[in-house]
Amino acid sequence: MARMTTWTIAPEPYDSPVAAALWRAYYTEVSDRWYLLHEGHRTDPAELEREIAARTGAELAPPTGELLVARYGGEPAGSAGVRLLAPDAAELTRVFLYAHTRGRGGAAPLVRAAEEAARALGARRMILDTRTDLVEARTLYARLGYTETERHNEDPYAEHWFTKDLSQASVPADAPARSRTARR
Repeated sequence: MARMTTWTIAPEPYDSPVAAALWRAYYTEVSDRWYLLHEGHRTDPAELEREIAARTGAELAPPTGELLVARYGGEPAGSAGVRLLAPDAAELTRVFLYAHTRGRGGAAPLVRAAEEAARALGARRMILDTRTDLVEARTLYARLGYTETERHNEDPYAEHWFTKDLSQASVPADAPARSRTARR
């Protein structure tokens, strides 16, 4: 009989050791991916350290934000952050899963939990940005009902902007909420 592994998703302080490790892994991966694609080398280590330190994630703390950590089989596996930009609009950011946990059913529940967190903060709309080379992310967002929209920020690396109406979206009965678990 196949062993079922459980996904759990719960809030995490943005400055915890778990959050810091996930942020470092996320930033390293997306930065290296950009540099390898555009300049043929990985991120300069000094630049990497500066950028990781400069972006603390403090905006993902209550009462206007939240960082969620997904655990797979009890081990930290990924994260998603939400921050209010306006009383009714939130931004989805830092969506990431460690490579060894991808393809195991955790991404959609993680984004749904972030949408639930945004609703709890009062948001009726979620926005996000991503890059062209992050094909997997764009595919995930489209599959979860996000639609491409006009530019909503001046991030020099953003190439695609998405939005989703959270006031009309309902969470499927089988979607794991932050207090529930998913099995895969």
